[in-house]
Amino acid sequence: MSLADELERLAALRERGVLSDDEFARLKVQLIEQGAVRPLDPNRSDLAVNRLRRSRSDRWLGGVCGGLAEQTSLESWVWRLAFAGLFLFWGAGLLFYILLWIFVPDESSPAQP
Repeated sequence: MSLADELERLAALRERGVLSDDEFARLKVQLIEQGAVRPLDPNRSDLAVNRLRRSRSDRWLGGVCGGLAEQTSLESWVWRLAFAGLFLFWGAGLLFYILLWIFVPDESSPAQP
């Protein structure tokens, strides 16, 4: 795509309300300076999903709720309550918790490249 096409696409996104005026201005400057807006790279290590770790300090069982609390603006007790509430739906909360306990690395584990 040419620069003009990219600018038109950004303007259309702003008109539809997908982008705020500040986001539009920032992306427009980035587009003009760098020639193109970088697409989201799923292999970036700074994504929130890649930073998710089980907590070693705020844990009752596996540290899943403590780790989620560190990545979000919610307290760990809210996450515990959410998992307990989901448990009432045929054990879904327990299933999700166990899966996160298995697949989310511990806080002391090195970040994967």
